[in-house]
Amino acid sequence: MNSVRRVLVSLFLMWMTGPVWSAMTIEIVGGAANRIVVAIGPFGQGASDQEDVARVLADDLSLSGQFRIVNESSLQVGDVLTAGFGRMRKNDVDAVVVGQVTTLPDKNVEVRFRLYDAVRARQMVGFSYVVPPRALRGVAHRIAEEVHLALLASPGAYGGRIAYVVKQGGRFALRVSDTDGHNAFSVFESPEPVISPAWSPDGSRIAYVSFEERRPIVYVQSLEDGRRWAVARFRGSNSAPAWSPDGKHLVVALTRDQSSQLYRVDVLGQGEPARLMRSSSIDTEPVYSPDGRFIFFTSDRGGSPQIYRFELSSGEVQRMSFDGSYNVSPALSKDGRWMAFVHRAEGAFRVAVMDLSTRQVQVLTETDYDQSPSFAPNDRIVLYATRVQGRGVLATVSLDGKIKQRLTQEGDLREPAWSH
Repeated sequence: MNSVRRVLVSLFLMWMTGPVWSAMTIEIVGGAANRIVVAIGPFGQGASDQEDVARVLADDLSLSGQFRIVNESSLQVGDVLTAGFGRMRKNDVDAVVVGQVTTLPDKNVEVRFRLYDAVRARQMVGFSYVVPPRALRGVAHRIAEEVHLALLASPGAYGGRIAYVVKQGGRFALRVSDTDGHNAFSVFESPEPVISPAWSPDGSRIAYVSFEERRPIVYVQSLEDGRRWAVARFRGSNSAPAWSPDGKHLVVALTRDQSSQLYRVDVLGQGEPARLMRSSSIDTEPVYSPDGRFIFFTSDRGGSPQIYRFELSSGEVQRMSFDGSYNVSPALSKDGRWMAFVHRAEGAFRVAVMDLSTRQVQVLTETDYDQSPSFAPNDRIVLYATRVQGRGVLATVSLDGKIKQRLTQEGDLREPAWSH
């Protein structure tokens, strides 16, 4: 379990240009009690080697835990479905998706889809996209988002990317993939451990900690060209990078003044760090509030590891967690309403969530070794790392604790972060 004083680790940079590992396996281990039944017709493929949009869409919706999918091979995008709605209702189908993929003369593809309310026999949503063939999987994720929003009146979490660390064969790799585990590539690899990846607000860069110089150093790396540079290379430990909302600087934990304290550093590594607070305690694991007013962090200043909030304008520090003697690793939702964190209860480390307006806390998980919580872009799902049968895996849980997934791949997975 990560303690307040994070163990820092090293890496060796190796930029990779494409996915080279087996895809992640996603398993539903808990779903909604009443799933919406969606029938999906075949979209067809412009070419045999192109992505099957209907299959990706069906996988997305199935794995959300909110929908049950029925494959309807006879449906076509041009069908008005009037004659078929009665049959759909008899089969308890709530909604129908039809679509078509057509290759255009310029080698791009047009993707059309329509979503119908099978109960009311009316169209709910209809869109058309023109994209290069390589973008078909992304279009399928976009359609899943549209279906999710139309049927549940809330955004889904099918797009975006996740970063995570894999330990395999004595090596560690920081990887980035789509949310469903596809299109994975290695940002860097090392024979030493890798921890603390943190996405920039625009998703173009990742900050992380390296021990390659036999001491912990914070780097920032561009995902576009692989270029990287040190932003915290000071005496002692440099750890726990967290981005400011504008992406212009980071807050890091440094031990240059003996105990671990929080400092603001320039994103390009220029100038001297600015110390934010002064205490004799261990302060670490900072994270900005979305509006930039506060920094939430972990500290033992009260005698045990707890989460505090520092107001940048006034310098006021307020304790946020009170349930139990161990609460660490804060993560904030994009809307600023929720804080996820790791809570120890009866010797087990579990993911909990706090409603920041009421301070009400709910423990979401039942596993024993959870760490590194991170919110999905829709603020309704928390991604985290845990251990199952001695192996590191990633997992997700909805804010009500009912919908759960497990994401596995060869090797031990850890340190996940969801790009917003």
